[in-house]
This record gives sequence, C-alpha cells and structure tokens, in this order.
Amino acid sequence: MNLIQWLSENQRPWLAMLVLLLGITLLGIMGVMIKYLGEFYSPTLLAVARNIFGFVPVFLILILRRNTKSIFSLAGKKNGLLLILRGGSIAVAQFCFYLALMKLEFATASTLVFAGPLFITALSVPILRTQVGVWRWAAVIIGFLGIVLIMDVGTDLFNIFALLPLGAAFGYALSSVLVKLFNSEVPTAQIQLYTQAITLFSAITLLIIFSGYSPIVSVADFLLISFMGISGGCGVLCLISAYRMTEPSIIAPFEYFGIPLSIFLGWVFFAEFPISKLFPGVFFIVGAGILIIWREEKNNQKHTNEH
Repeated sequence: MNLIQWLSENQRPWLAMLVLLLGITLLGIMGVMIKYLGEFYSPTLLAVARNIFGFVPVFLILILRRNTKSIFSLAGKKNGLLLILRGGSIAVAQFCFYLALMKLEFATASTLVFAGPLFITALSVPILRTQVGVWRWAAVIIGFLGIVLIMDVGTDLFNIFALLPLGAAFGYALSSVLVKLFNSEVPTAQIQLYTQAITLFSAITLLIIFSGYSPIVSVADFLLISFMGISGGCGVLCLISAYRMTEPSIIAPFEYFGIPLSIFLGWVFFAEFPISKLFPGVFFIVGAGILIIWREEKNNQKHTNEH
C-alpha cells in the first residue's frame, strides 16, 4: 500500500486531527488576546464578550445547514436543569481561566488546565456511576503529582492564583461529564446553543456581582474583543466536529499540542519562557492523560467484543 492509498483510506481520522489542531490553535489565539486585553478589561467582561461573539459561528453553521427550527424546541425539565448546570459550570471555568491568564505566565495557566481529563475521570464515578479501575486512578494520582510540581506547592514560590486553572479545569470537566446525561433524542446543536445562552447569562451575572464592567475605549479594542469571541467559538466548534468525525481515542492525544503551542505563544507575545517551572511536572500531566485515554480505548474494545 502506497502513501496516497493509505491517506485516502484514513482520510477521516487525518481530517479530524487537522480540525482538532485548528481548534486548539484558535483557542490559543483567543487566550493570547484575553491576556493582552486583561490589562485593560476585567475577566468577567471578556467572558461576556466571548459568549456573545461566540454565537456568530454557531448561528452561521445552523443557517448553512438549514437546521434552525429543531434547535429552538423545548428541552424538557430534566434537560433544562442539565443545561443550567452545564452553562453555569462553563461560565465559572471561563472566569477562572481568564483571570489565571492575567495573573500567571501564559504557558503555566494553559498547561494546568490540561488537568481536565483527571477531573473527568474522578467526576465520572459519582455522576455517571462509571467503574474506574486501578490504572485510571493511578493516572489521576500521577497527573495531580505533576500539578503539584508545577504549582510549587509547599515552597515560597507557590502562587495562590495557580489554583485558578484547576478551577477552570474542574468546570470544563464537569460540563463534559454532564453532557453525557442528556437524553439521546436531544440534538447536539440544541445542547450547544442552549448551553451558550445560559453561559452568557451566567457570565453577565458574574459581571454584575464583581462590578467588572468597563466601557470599551476604542474601535481597535472592540475588534480585538469581537475577534477573541469568534476565535473561541470557532475553536470549540472545531473540537466538537473533530471528535464527531472519528473515534475520540484516535485524536485525543493531539490535544496536548496545546502545551508546546502555549509555550511558543507566551514566548512570542509576552516574552515568557517558564520551561524550568513546567518541567518535569508537564510530563506527569501528559502521561496521565494519555494513560487515561489508553485505558478508555481498552475498555471500549472489551465491551465491543463482549457484545
């Protein structure tokens, strides 16, 4: 089999991988703009703007697919509660992550958010009643050891703001686990649209509570803020699309491309290069995440063979 034949037969996984990498890059660009804009605007204001402008790519796709009618159907009481919990958790995660970007090195904040798979594994036990074996619990422990190393816990270098990315990782992980509780007949697009709306409402609530509103002072800032929101919205849609195109276990490890990307972006835009701070802890986090993905794939294969 030559290379062209191999690529054609594996086109969908390769396309999914490229879409995933595009999504991670767009989210990295969003993070750069948030850190820059954070010198002038509050994290709550940027979160509101992110969610407002994040509607743009969602609506464009729905219009192009001519799938707008079913999207606005009622979700039902059970799904409505899940949407509220999911939207609220994402809003809190956004606030924590945006504030972390403003208070920490870009790469440090971005790397600690990769604790998400560890929280997903832990949360799946009480919420989804998932049986988590020794391998995955070992991965969780290894990953949190890496987090402790990066945060310099127990030393004079420990920064309390380093807890913020963990709050963000927990919020995003909770939203990922909750999405599995929706009734199967609820369309993915409906879940995404309702979640976006509730996240926006929750972000506005946080904006009011923390009195984080400040007027946008220039057209240039408005364009940057709008591009930040659209970039984030497109990035999330790319991730969702990538995971629907192929088996998640095939492309999930490529999410860790975000770590070297964040180091590069932090160095280029903010003259930050916290390599000594990130290593060796980052290896523990990445290794733990890959171990969890591997065990998930092994379990899926086992269940498939049994049925």
